[in-house]
Amino acid sequence: KKLCVKAAKEHSIPQDLSKVLENKVMETVLDLSYVKLSVVEMTCSGDADSEGIVSQSVSSHSDLIPGVYEGGLKIWECTFDLMDYFSQAEIEFTNKTVLDLGCGAGLLGIVALQGEAARVHFQDYNSTVIDEITLPNVVANCTSEGRRMGSGKDRKASKPPSKRPRKAEGSPDVLNRCRFFSGEWAQFSQLLLNSNEPCSKYDIILTSETIYNPDYYSALHDALAQLLDRNGRVYLASKVHYFGVGGGIYLFEKFIEDKNVFRTSMVKTIDQGLQRCIMEIAFK
Repeated sequence: KKLCVKAAKEHSIPQDLSKVLENKVMETVLDLSYVKLSVVEMTCSGDADSEGIVSQSVSSHSDLIPGVYEGGLKIWECTFDLMDYFSQAEIEFTNKTVLDLGCGAGLLGIVALQGEAARVHFQDYNSTVIDEITLPNVVANCTSEGRRMGSGKDRKASKPPSKRPRKAEGSPDVLNRCRFFSGEWAQFSQLLLNSNEPCSKYDIILTSETIYNPDYYSALHDALAQLLDRNGRVYLASKVHYFGVGGGIYLFEKFIEDKNVFRTSMVKTIDQGLQRCIMEIAFK
């Protein structure tokens, strides 16, 4: 099938961070702040929604419009599965370079930032998602500007708050460790690989609910193969099957097997509701 190719671009971080949070209403989940979507739907129009995805998503009552809008306005449940897994498996982000691929709200990358990652890059298909949701969420959770507006401090509610000062949370330099990108995966990979800045590969790539459409498997596989460090790990969270779109974890696992570049292991299966899995991917 011919898919729409959305050119990739890097989004600059505004100097005035209070502007990023202007007109935003924040909600909290697991001690992380995130932009309240219904308010974005009401206030985001015209230039702010140059792609028209907010209006189209609302009018068609759809979370996916292939090639136009790929679901980034909503926080999908596998994101929380992956965050739980980070705690359980004690995934170490300190000094790592991390990519939150298909980031949507960016919560996975934000957890990596709070875990002292050296660099976190956020990528989503839609530029509106990056500007109106991802960037505000990072500012709200990881800068003093956001904390003044009362965002959560210590997300691991199951453990007592850590006593040591968490440098990452209040320091203005957090945003110096971030880059934000929009566009289709193949275009995004090319943008990074062809840029004048040397592109160091990622130690950890995080991605949640990005394998619902089998038409995208090839682009996703290539992006992972091009951007993951030789010793890096991908943590992918997914439903076992996406009804109506046809993708799912076992289909993608088979796709990876046939390509023979990566090895995979299912590190966690969640059985409540629709069955979901977390897969770890590494080079053979």
